[in-house]
Amino acid sequence: MSIPAAWANRLSIPVIGSPLFIISVPELVIAQCKAGVIGSFPSLNARPLAQFEEWLQRLNSELGPDDAPYAVNLIVHKSNDRLMADLELCVKYKVPMIITSLGAREDVNQAIHSYGGIVMHDIINDRFARKAVDKGADGLIAVAAGAGGHAGTTSPFALIQEIREWFDGPLALSGSIATGDAVLAAQAMGADFGYIGSAFIATEEARAAQGYKDMIVDSASSDIVYSNLFTGVHGNYLRPSIEKAGMDPDNLPTSDPSAMNFGSGGNTEAKAWKDIWGCGQGIGAVKQVLPAAEMVARLVREYHQARARIGLGAALAAE
Repeated sequence: MSIPAAWANRLSIPVIGSPLFIISVPELVIAQCKAGVIGSFPSLNARPLAQFEEWLQRLNSELGPDDAPYAVNLIVHKSNDRLMADLELCVKYKVPMIITSLGAREDVNQAIHSYGGIVMHDIINDRFARKAVDKGADGLIAVAAGAGGHAGTTSPFALIQEIREWFDGPLALSGSIATGDAVLAAQAMGADFGYIGSAFIATEEARAAQGYKDMIVDSASSDIVYSNLFTGVHGNYLRPSIEKAGMDPDNLPTSDPSAMNFGSGGNTEAKAWKDIWGCGQGIGAVKQVLPAAEMVARLVREYHQARARIGLGAALAAE
């Protein structure tokens, strides 16, 4: 299955806004979709379960046929005891796209396919990519080195090349993408979409502390630390937030991956580290906190300028 052709006319730029734990809320998703990018949020951001249904009702009522579609991120790890209830609501409200994380499940994919929904699964290497497609995922999100949150270590060049040797379905690239130039580069490598998360944290609609947004604006790639201490899965985090918590970013202990816990509606360990802030290496491009629509407008402008710069101006004019 490919991304519906009708969606292309609703996108101002080939971008998926990644689901940001705690931070992505309907206000941000609606702003993203109305600006022409696919907005998304983790179902576990809505607590209790009743709030998740309220959010789906709001998105379905406020987003129209000319807006970009939205996506919901489902954590399919066995410790997420809310998965099946969230899945039932996604089917009920016919969520256009589902992004699955931390495992791949055939039953989840089949449920989404029952109403025509599309499943994108995030992976950090080619082996996991093959497993996801074997279990029925329609598309893949290649989480390469430099991505925010739970990131891999493989170069985006290598990861996209390996996946495209055998997979011709929808493919998004995550990893330090914060400019329109980077979105075009992702397409040049073979991806269909740029997958952008950290840059959207520094938007007015994002549910993030002002200090978090300001720290992104003030930081660069050298301020990113890779560790599995905070969730049990390796990810990238802002060095100043680790230092502020009284820890040495260069001497962090290693966590037990089996300690991951998404039970009772969310990662309880993450609550203990709520002021340790995740972020990707692309944040040097983020210069100020803006409304999401203005951020998308910047991406679109940079994307078209990049196309013209490498000789695609004539092709662009003909589109």
